[in-house]
Amino acid sequence: MKTTASLKPAEVKRDWVLIDADGLVLGRLATIVANRLRGKHKPQFTPHVDCGDEIVIVNAEKVRVTGRKAEQSVFYWHTGYPGGIKGASVAERLASKRPEQVIEKAVERMITRGPLQRKQMKHLHVYAGAEHPHAGQAPKPLDIAAMNRKNRRG
Repeated sequence: MKTTASLKPAEVKRDWVLIDADGLVLGRLATIVANRLRGKHKPQFTPHVDCGDEIVIVNAEKVRVTGRKAEQSVFYWHTGYPGGIKGASVAERLASKRPEQVIEKAVERMITRGPLQRKQMKHLHVYAGAEHPHAGQAPKPLDIAAMNRKNRRG
């Protein structure tokens, strides 16, 4: 009789992955990162366990969007006060002082919401520039641009 192996949280082995977002398309980058955060690329994937990798993304300010999405796609949020809806286009958010939020939000919205999502999002580390403080973990570079020619723009 064959049984399906179910991974336990203590058995999870996390790899550190480094991704350079310079020139990559935002949506394609976010789907690959979301799948790696969930652990869907591993043969021992278990849906109810946080079995994904630690992901470090650098050069978040140089990510690209296709078409006219930079001006037309707007992120909305509410301040909590009456009439407090605010919005900013992708181009405005990439030019702001926290451009890494664009990638964080894109990935966050691709993972099912709940306690498991909040735990998985803690394994995503996004930096606007080329430096990151995770050199001690020796992250392995992942070349997303080489996976598919559509993953890169510019």
